Amino acid sequence: MQFLLTAVNAKYIHSNPAIYSLWAYAGAELQLHIGLAEYTINHRVDEILGDLYRRHPDVIGFSCYIWNYSLIRELVREISKVLPDTDIWLGGPEVSFETGKVLGDLPMVKGIMVGEGEETFRDLLACYVKAEQGELAGEYRCTYEDLKKIPGLVLREGATPARDLPEINELPFPYEDISQFEKFENRIIYYETSRGCPFRCSYCLSSIDKKVRLRDLGQVKRELQFFLDKRVPQVKLTDRTFNCNLKHAMEIWNYIKENDNGVTNFHFEIAADIMREEELNLLGQMRPGLVQLEIGVQSTNQNTLKEINRKADISRIREVTEGIRKGHNIHIHLDLIAGLPFEDFDSFAKSFDDVYAMKPNQLQLGFLKVLKGTAIWERAKTYGIVYQERPPYEVLSTKWISYGEILRLKQIEEMVEIYYNSGQFTHVLPVLEKSFGGAFEMFEQLALFYEGKGYFINSPARSHRYQVLLDFALSKAPEDAELLCELFTFDYYLRENAKSRPSFAKDLSPYRDEMWDFYRREESEPRFLQEYRDYHARQTMKMTHMDAFFYPVWERDVEGLRERRKEPAFVLFDYKKRDALMGEAWVQVISDLLEF
Repeated sequence: MQFLLTAVNAKYIHSNPAIYSLWAYAGAELQLHIGLAEYTINHRVDEILGDLYRRHPDVIGFSCYIWNYSLIRELVREISKVLPDTDIWLGGPEVSFETGKVLGDLPMVKGIMVGEGEETFRDLLACYVKAEQGELAGEYRCTYEDLKKIPGLVLREGATPARDLPEINELPFPYEDISQFEKFENRIIYYETSRGCPFRCSYCLSSIDKKVRLRDLGQVKRELQFFLDKRVPQVKLTDRTFNCNLKHAMEIWNYIKENDNGVTNFHFEIAADIMREEELNLLGQMRPGLVQLEIGVQSTNQNTLKEINRKADISRIREVTEGIRKGHNIHIHLDLIAGLPFEDFDSFAKSFDDVYAMKPNQLQLGFLKVLKGTAIWERAKTYGIVYQERPPYEVLSTKWISYGEILRLKQIEEMVEIYYNSGQFTHVLPVLEKSFGGAFEMFEQLALFYEGKGYFINSPARSHRYQVLLDFALSKAPEDAELLCELFTFDYYLRENAKSRPSFAKDLSPYRDEMWDFYRREESEPRFLQEYRDYHARQTMKMTHMDAFFYPVWERDVEGLRERRKEPAFVLFDYKKRDALMGEAWVQVISDLLEF
């Protein structure tokens, strides 16, 4: 008898911790009857269906979320045709509410596992195994009489009793089996040190679980060490508010600092406004790139925050973010949500500018998902929220914002993703912003420029995005043409040692002899390029880059950039010594090559 646990992930790089947690909790004896299958939403239904058919399981269980439920619904309808004797079970947050509607829409589904599923799955699997072995009266099948004894199920005949939440320290570590762990090579590992959330944000499913359960710190350290020993590239902790318990957070952060392997990165979701100074001091000691923090701001509109039960102290978030950013060792992601109550287009623009001014490494602009079971789902009509019928149930309009305005925000989101979150225009954007009333207006105007050129339909290649932004910048500030071209050139070479010179970069032929003399001097008597002492000057020239600038484009002080030099300064870009946090080349400014 085989029970196939099936996951459909959003991307290949993602993994599904749910099916591995169920597998681990079942125990060694029952694991013999479990199969595991992972696909992505990019697979065609026919491809997945064919693979499931060839496996020919007795029972299939699907892990259902907003990103995969549409595909899973399509799948289960076809599975019942080609595997009519296979029982189909569903579980996960997407089917744990409105269970009657789910079963009505999908008559081929046997039942639903609701809530945290480890104990429920183990009991359900044991039922099937006992039936196959003839220990039950159902002729190799679990009957309703057998199933109704298992808490945590919703059957066509009705729901069984609710199941108590499991003791979190009794949940086994799902990655310890080496044969299973090999599947996670080159993929993001998800891990939890707690379940539940102390906050009651009305748009979030975590608000339903009112109790925070912390995993034993001794267990956590052993499990984190496993990831460190395996040199996993990234571990994303799924704790909803990691720093809600000071002792728990400090011990874990201190452990990964002291046992840093120089490779693994740990991603945490935190509440910035409850950060203590001792936490900030500890984070400031981390290796650049060891930790990244995601901070959900969502809005800076106080009426909105009050309505969604989010008591955020924006001034404290700003203070904490600035403190972390100044350390230049932690990647900071700040999140906004469009479509929340009391947030109209202008209010969202202000929230955007407020958060943008905090200078995160990434600004993630999301759109409200009206999730089943949340308070905002229950009040959707009151708020006039219109949302998609199909997953992910994204907002279309509200009392405060129209669908047309949502579409405008989606275009702005794309501009932010391409031109801000890519980290490719770190010196250009602050200067360009001065031509507008603020960052939001800049990205809004850029989106209109894109739309006018037809770029949303025919997206320009990555290499051409520099030219597109430059064309936009020149249309707004033609008087700054020379400065803008130098800023674009600087940002271009800061990221990569490009083989072909971009069209907007100046001609370097007048300075070739000076540059060549510099590299020959470095070959015989290295001063700036110590790590290249084993290379000939011509080889070093190819491995690094040197450029000439009349404006101090390397400076962060935007106001001081417009003073043009009579003679150029030369900037050396060293790609061997990249910034550990941002990946930018090491830069050395040499005022006059002839001096050296």
